Amino acid sequence: MLIGRQFEQDLLREISRSDKSEFVAIYGRRRVGKTYLVRETFNYDFAFQHTGVQEGDKERQLSAFAKSLVSAGMSSCPKLKDWFDAFDELGKFLKGVKADKKIVFIDEMPWMDTPKSGFLSALEHFWNGWATMRRDIVLIVCGSATSWIVGKLVNNYGGLHNRLTRQIYLRPFSLRECELYATASELKLTRNQVLLTYMVLGGVPYYWSFLRRGYSWSQNIDQLFFAENADLRNEFNALYSSLFRNPEPYVQVVTALCRKKAGMTRGEIASAVGQDHGGTLTKILKDLELCNFIRSYTSIGKSKKDTLYQLFDNFTLFYFRYVEGNTTRDQHYWSRSASGSAYNTWCGLAFERVCFQHVEQIKNALGITGVISGVYSWVYRPQNKKETGTQVDMLIDRADGVIDLCEIKYSQGEYEIKKKYANELHRKAAVFQAKTETKKAVFTVMISTEGIADNEYAGDIQNSVVADDLFK
Repeated sequence: MLIGRQFEQDLLREISRSDKSEFVAIYGRRRVGKTYLVRETFNYDFAFQHTGVQEGDKERQLSAFAKSLVSAGMSSCPKLKDWFDAFDELGKFLKGVKADKKIVFIDEMPWMDTPKSGFLSALEHFWNGWATMRRDIVLIVCGSATSWIVGKLVNNYGGLHNRLTRQIYLRPFSLRECELYATASELKLTRNQVLLTYMVLGGVPYYWSFLRRGYSWSQNIDQLFFAENADLRNEFNALYSSLFRNPEPYVQVVTALCRKKAGMTRGEIASAVGQDHGGTLTKILKDLELCNFIRSYTSIGKSKKDTLYQLFDNFTLFYFRYVEGNTTRDQHYWSRSASGSAYNTWCGLAFERVCFQHVEQIKNALGITGVISGVYSWVYRPQNKKETGTQVDMLIDRADGVIDLCEIKYSQGEYEIKKKYANELHRKAAVFQAKTETKKAVFTVMISTEGIADNEYAGDIQNSVVADDLFK
């Protein structure tokens, strides 16, 4: 059952009808559905397919590659001394395959590039020296290690420079796609329950595949994280280990960021994790952002050195808040915990992340899809004791002379703006205008689950966006 991904499927089919050989890289986080997309699109019919071995050394990788050649139809494969041998044998085998287009699918390629193995040089030689001389090869490679795919293939400045003919970044599902998945799986979730589940799992299809029919959303979360042998209880370590060969410093960074809602500057992160300001931390932050675990933003009026990094991943946020260090043996922990002030705080923070993951839907609801705009958060930290700091959850800086200051609120039912909060909204707008000296009109926008209650303060809100808008 393949939900969504129509654009990606159409592109892959178009590539398979090309009049030249094609080299395609597909990347995205672990469990987002890269392998499933390729297999379903081509109906599991490949001239050759292979999957790299996680944590396998050069010899183990070569042995597995030889077995894949035999599984594909080679009568026997000699012992492979190195990757040049391996790709030579692949070329010989493909010459004998009778097909107009020979689809070669290599999954988890980053695992095959072990230290000092010469893998990348051999791949370059195979593609440049053999495949490009033909018209019938479609080489599709995948990998969860996004930083490897981007660094070694997309941005390669050696023999594979500009050799990729296509690249596909496979994003997690949107709320709409998760709702379609839930419907197709007969999960009987309300729209609000789909939203709540998304706040925990994000749009990772594999995680959603564990949800069971006949269970409420809270029962499902118990089964995934807190029950005996829970399916996702150990997923956090597996996730970061699959993406990064040395995951510890990456985990240190996201651990530090989970404690700061608005995010941290690079200097603050360096102090928190004990990393210097050199290339190591730069690479870690870049890799985490490529994998959509964090996002970076620079507030209006601030310089690049003031860039803030914010934890962005739903699953990681939930893990740190509720799973890490949880020593209770209560298999119904979530069903009992999904209420109270701590739960409400998590809901607010998680819903804010979901809104940033659905910016285009918010723009559509505001009627500004065609307006060039930048989306940020905005934080003002007081410069002296007389000042009060403030924070804007989401800021949309529009090219049509308007800046939307978006307040994001999760609530059961309509959100009621009371006098104290109305005064706070006025203060935020005043501080923003004073500190940025903007000449644009400033609108206050409320993004909430079910809209705002109609009272004497509702008129202070120029526009309202509701959760239903995020599903479009």
